[in-house]
Amino acid sequence: MMVADDHPGFRDGLSRILSDETDFEIVANPRDGEQAIELASKLKPHVIVMDISMPRLNGIEAARQIKADCPDIAILMVSAYSYPSYALAALRAGADGYLLKNASIKRLMRAIRLVSSGEGVFDMKTTGSILHRLAGNKVEQRKDLEELRPREMQVLTLAAKGLGNKGIAQNLEISERTVQTHMVNIFRKLQVSSRTEAVLQGLKKGWMTLDDLPANEESDQ
Repeated sequence: MMVADDHPGFRDGLSRILSDETDFEIVANPRDGEQAIELASKLKPHVIVMDISMPRLNGIEAARQIKADCPDIAILMVSAYSYPSYALAALRAGADGYLLKNASIKRLMRAIRLVSSGEGVFDMKTTGSILHRLAGNKVEQRKDLEELRPREMQVLTLAAKGLGNKGIAQNLEISERTVQTHMVNIFRKLQVSSRTEAVLQGLKKGWMTLDDLPANEESDQ
């Protein structure tokens, strides 16, 4: 794992805390975006926790380049700001999660473990407003999309509420592996690569409404 942040207090403090966990191993602590790209390509960490505001190259552009070169690396973006534009840019760059720096250590650790296992983790106070703002008129509605099956629609609706794979599986009384299979099929049918894009397409198609989305409450997923 790498922790990329130009603020030594946050970077070093978080690294020390994570190092005490048996399932976390810190392999590098880059101080800027360019260094993060270089070390990610060399070390291939499983997860990167990366700040957005960094010198030389910001975290958004660094995440975009890292994902292009190493798509299997999970990236959890962190920021002190709940700007919807930051979260949207992180989503478009391919980030697997977006969390505010004021999140508790417990929640941050859980988020790292979730993105490491292939789930998306996004602060719903921020991304919820993105969904509400963009659902109406700023997201491309792709033509010739396949219709979702009833079970796939159930999975997508629960994902829209902020549930992770485990929560969806418990709610529908199916296995997490089955949920993963449904998500793969949903992404393929909707021609998207993230849960947020899938939800937006569902809204555009009229398969769900804004009432299906969390309003402004924090989700632990």
